[in-house]
Amino acid sequence: MTYQEFADKVLEYGKNKGLTDMEVYFSNQKSLNISIYAEEIDNFSLSVSGGVGFRTRYNQQMGYSYAEKIDSSSIPVLVEEAIENALIMDKEDEELLLEEKLPYQEVISYNPGLEEITETEKIEIAKAMEVEAKKLDSRIQSVQYCVYGEGAGDVSLFNSKGLSLKDKSNVAYAYVGVIARENEDAKTGMAFRISNDFSELDSKAIAKEAVDQAISMLGADSIESGLYPVVLENVAAANLLEAFTSIFSAEMVQKNLSLLKGKLGQSIGADRLTIVDDPHRLNGAASTGFDGEGYPTKKLELVTNGVLNTYLHNLKTALKDGVNSTGHASRGSYKSSIGISPTNLYIQEGQHTCDDILATIDKGLMIIDLQGLHSGLNPVSGDFSLSCYGYLIENGKKSKPINQITVSGNILTLFNDIEMIGNDLKFGLPSGSFVGSPTLKIKSLAIAGK
Repeated sequence: MTYQEFADKVLEYGKNKGLTDMEVYFSNQKSLNISIYAEEIDNFSLSVSGGVGFRTRYNQQMGYSYAEKIDSSSIPVLVEEAIENALIMDKEDEELLLEEKLPYQEVISYNPGLEEITETEKIEIAKAMEVEAKKLDSRIQSVQYCVYGEGAGDVSLFNSKGLSLKDKSNVAYAYVGVIARENEDAKTGMAFRISNDFSELDSKAIAKEAVDQAISMLGADSIESGLYPVVLENVAAANLLEAFTSIFSAEMVQKNLSLLKGKLGQSIGADRLTIVDDPHRLNGAASTGFDGEGYPTKKLELVTNGVLNTYLHNLKTALKDGVNSTGHASRGSYKSSIGISPTNLYIQEGQHTCDDILATIDKGLMIIDLQGLHSGLNPVSGDFSLSCYGYLIENGKKSKPINQITVSGNILTLFNDIEMIGNDLKFGLPSGSFVGSPTLKIKSLAIAGK
């Protein structure tokens, strides 16, 4: 039976049980991973998962249930289990279903052309990255990893208030990591591309970027500890922002787990800082027309010229704060309860090239990679202390490579100390591809080295 037919039967069964507030949520996910080693397929894995989630208000509480089989036998199980779960719930905050009839913007995040790419072509692009990387420079000792991957998903949501929504998306990515060696010195380099347009995954460009990074880091050394003006390269800045996204969640604010509590309408950054969440961004990794509760999404400026405008809300947190939802309810899968997450979150671009920014620094540091992002920071205090590497900046240009250093600071202090913003917006690694940033010039950060 179709999803609509199944949902109708679930809602009818629930209605006969006296239920009035019900929701049926379908999600399906497919992922492909191809890894190459020594020009041979090292791994080829295809995973498919999917099912249906049901939630209902009963006894003034929201009960959840789920099933993997979409057939008649699952209908009574879904309803009865949700009722049982509602009876044992004891939550102080009221959880709602969407009741309003609201306008939605069509968002196209699915490219059917990606489905037409053959397995052979996908394998070949991964092999090509490895071959290209090895031939670019004799100092490339080995290719650590070489991967092509895809993800695709579809969501359908129906509720007892007449809501009927569908969404479909897909994305592809390719990345390669290499090791360069010169005498006893070995350094790594990594590069990636993410798009749902296969033609944008240029194997030669990806390989060259990884090789160039590895070669450029040969001979790296530490530097004296101190305060340095810092240029955060776009991907490093994006990954740092991604690690702190929870501070914008209204749920974290309400639980006193965000340093942004009580700061609405206040300045939290430099005048030039604007942070945007755009669920309608073309080719965005998290673009969608509605959130996990079916609430319509819209482009939102969380921070405008340094001032915090809003938190990210779902229906529950919005009710508690007496505001409207911002359309940021999230569900990891049909098994999940409702949470909050951003869509395509990024720092808005400035006007400066990376070279423009470097030219303003007599002596400083350019950081191209941050490590330990999910263990070396505290979203409640905003403090971070992270291993990193990059380049010394001398007389307005990159000079020698630098590693074995630690950068420390506070995310709000960093926001306030942004002096220049680049015009090179880029989103982060595949796992954090929904958060992006241009290159940033920071007034100063503490560097621990020699």
